[in-house]
Amino acid sequence: MPLPRIGVVIVTMGTRPRELEALLASVEKQDVPATRVVLVGNATPLTDVTADVTKVPLEENLGCPGGRNVGLKMLRESGEADIVIELDDDGLLIADDVFRRVQQLFATDPELGIVGFRVADEHGHTERRWVPRLRADDPMRRGPVTAFLGGGHAFSMPMLRQIDLWPAEFFFGHEESDLAWRALDAEWKILYEPELVLQHPRTSPARHAVHYRFTARNRVWLARRRLPVVLIPVYLGVWILLAMARMRSLTGFKAWWGGFGEGIRTPCGPRKAMKWRTVWRMTRLGRPPVL
Repeated sequence: MPLPRIGVVIVTMGTRPRELEALLASVEKQDVPATRVVLVGNATPLTDVTADVTKVPLEENLGCPGGRNVGLKMLRESGEADIVIELDDDGLLIADDVFRRVQQLFATDPELGIVGFRVADEHGHTERRWVPRLRADDPMRRGPVTAFLGGGHAFSMPMLRQIDLWPAEFFFGHEESDLAWRALDAEWKILYEPELVLQHPRTSPARHAVHYRFTARNRVWLARRRLPVVLIPVYLGVWILLAMARMRSLTGFKAWWGGFGEGIRTPCGPRKAMKWRTVWRMTRLGRPPVL
């Protein structure tokens, strides 16, 4: 049986040209070549990119999930890839066997839907918030999880054909949770593999001006779209308490509550609540869908 073919999708706004150049070079040096690398420019023409990639400049900024969907649709419709690896444009693959390892993981488990990479800074340190489980004390603990990091991961194309792509309307924030919950509800596995490393600068998500607003709005949308009705107030109540306990800025406080109200008032997209057996599965994996 032939090994699965790998496609790559990277989205950029053109603001990190040096980091993007280094990332594309690290993709090029992989010992298993990608069938196609799609570079999507969110409101950027990509004229300065000289790498041999498929460039898709967009006139409008579609957000991270919307931009990624452009690349995913291209690979899905062309039939060139069985696996899609998505990488942040300021990330870096520090090993040249990442694609081969990903290929082997998917080849040996047809029920594997998502593989999450370990994100580490230039000193090899992985922040707790980069570990996709509640007990984040050991970033080297491999195993099945209920979430993954958007900065570096791989998707099964058969999974994407079944559950569909990113929720583009989220624009920024919690789109990974929406996709992960759909994958788990469709009986796909999510694996955290810490040996697959994406080097990434240590940053704060609050560096984005829209962080607080979109974080709150998208949590409400996520709950409305994916949770059984009785769990919606529990989930939102937990996250209101956590957000308020962590808030250190009056501006952030106002933006968060503005986003929360927006999430209540505005359309959230089609609703398909997860099954109760998925709730139980996530609980057994260590993260019930109220945390």
